[in-house]
Amino acid sequence: MRSVHKSDAPALSRNDGLVSHILHSQRDASETDLTITWVDVEPGARQVRHEHDPEQVYVIITGEGVMSVGDDERAVEAGDLVHIPANTEHGLENTGDRTLEYVSAATPAFPDAEVDEFYEG
Repeated sequence: MRSVHKSDAPALSRNDGLVSHILHSQRDASETDLTITWVDVEPGARQVRHEHDPEQVYVIITGEGVMSVGDDERAVEAGDLVHIPANTEHGLENTGDRTLEYVSAATPAFPDAEVDEFYEG
């Protein structure tokens, strides 16, 4: 069994109000087909809309915000799960007054080059 705490996980920040902690990837278990991150989004911060090959889910742990997936946009809060189909543009904005936290799971796993960014800092 492998276990990792968020505080011990490699973190990546691009100075945009988001800090991503990589909890699980092919770097940790070569046979996995998942990438799992825990992301902290500061109040007022916004994730740039983007898309990628892996299918993904966000599970909102704390806070509230607005999630967009394709042409759909809706309010999200702690306890919500959002499914993001592969190759679908998506993004998240923290509209609350405290940090929004979510856990993301993506499959297939993100490419090594993207995961390596977490370990370079």
